[in-house]
Amino acid sequence: MGMTMTQKILAAHAGLDSVSKGQLIKAKLDMVLGNDITSPVAINEFHKAGFTQVFDQNKISLVMDHFTPNKDIKAATQCKQCRTFADDMGIVNFYDVGDMGVEHGLLPEKGLVGPGELVIGADSHTCTYGALGAFSTGVGSTDMAAGMATGECWFKVPGAIKFNLTGKLGKHVSGKDVILHIIGLIGVDGALYKSMEFSGEGLSCLSIDDRLCMANMAIEAGAKNGIFEVDEVVMDYIKDKVFREVKSYKADADAEYDQTYDINLSEIKPTVAFPHLPENTRTIDNVGDVEIQQVVIGSCTNGRLSDMRIAAEILKGKKVKKGVRAIIIPATQKIYKEAMLNGYFEIFLDAGCVISTPTCGPCLGGHMGILAAGERAVATTNRNFVGRMGHPESEVYLASPAVAAASAIAGKIVSPEEVL
Repeated sequence: MGMTMTQKILAAHAGLDSVSKGQLIKAKLDMVLGNDITSPVAINEFHKAGFTQVFDQNKISLVMDHFTPNKDIKAATQCKQCRTFADDMGIVNFYDVGDMGVEHGLLPEKGLVGPGELVIGADSHTCTYGALGAFSTGVGSTDMAAGMATGECWFKVPGAIKFNLTGKLGKHVSGKDVILHIIGLIGVDGALYKSMEFSGEGLSCLSIDDRLCMANMAIEAGAKNGIFEVDEVVMDYIKDKVFREVKSYKADADAEYDQTYDINLSEIKPTVAFPHLPENTRTIDNVGDVEIQQVVIGSCTNGRLSDMRIAAEILKGKKVKKGVRAIIIPATQKIYKEAMLNGYFEIFLDAGCVISTPTCGPCLGGHMGILAAGERAVATTNRNFVGRMGHPESEVYLASPAVAAASAIAGKIVSPEEVL
């Protein structure tokens, strides 16, 4: 029996000719990631186990992004602990205020992850890097500690679901709409501990940003990881970033999949996930009349330059509805600067938006946009659980940057066509 893309990467990193679903393996790691929330726990476990050095100073990334710039004393203490550990261990890829960004926007931008690599991170959305043809997955802080010390991690080889993509995206439809459509189709546990593998002729119309968004939200369907075939789009993206051997893997023709879904991209409409699960999806024509008090455009899902551009195109010459708070959060310093130079910031400010330094911000109920009881937000983030962005009686509606920007203007959830 042949192997999937994920199984081939795991086999290569375990030093095996082949692996099969359910097999337990120990595999070598190309990158270990932590942030200011999860790294302190891992650092404590690292020291508790008696480790005194990391396996490779270049293969660990610590990104201070969740509660930074520090929102309180506890956040400051956690970042100080990470900063001290990075200095003591000689960790090269430590990113703090001034050169950091939202971790899953920063690592691809820096060329720290690439095709065929095996990446773990103490953050559930580490699966983002599957967009580049990597096997990347979230782990607990204890596994992060062991990974930092040994450069290895245990895995149970996942089964897989194949998504055969055809057609082309319509106007104002993006990767966010595609992944919300898929999660609505299969449910939040539809891919539980499986690899979501994307291929097909429809890939050619998906930008790297579309793919990063889709891989990012594979975890919202319960997946172990999401992964895309490596094609010209990926190779063009990494050509000036990855300074090491690039290995790409394609699934065998006889690879075993638990399910196969055919997704015609041409049929997908702008899609919104209603509270309080990402699977509660409705197409924009079935949303109804939902008034909002806040819009957030950013996060590791949709904080890239193309997301800024899409929002700016819709907000240009318009005003945010009175009573709506519109918050724009570029994912990295580089994106922040490019958005500013492209004139997007002037558009946002003239429209009545505020622009934040790169941070995860309100996505996890951190800071920079917490909701009060009874408030509703449209957000380009990835989760809308109860209390995710603040008060347990608030509501978060997940949508694309296009829908979010349009909704900021209208003061309710609408299609971009309604404000253009």
